[in-house]
Amino acid sequence: MRVVRKAAAGYAIDDVVAHPDLPQVSLRWIYIHMIEETARHVGHADIVRELTDGATGALG
Repeated sequence: MRVVRKAAAGYAIDDVVAHPDLPQVSLRWIYIHMIEETARHVGHADIVRELTDGATGALG
């Protein structure tokens, strides 16, 4: 997390930067995209765990 904070330290949340596939994106867009990707992959890890140990849900 420190690397992200250091990289973003010089930018305001609505500052925009170039993107290889889009004209430009804001720091806000980058943060939201990373939250979405993290949530998506956490869900995948939970599915794998359920398949391996048979427990489902928060309380197993």
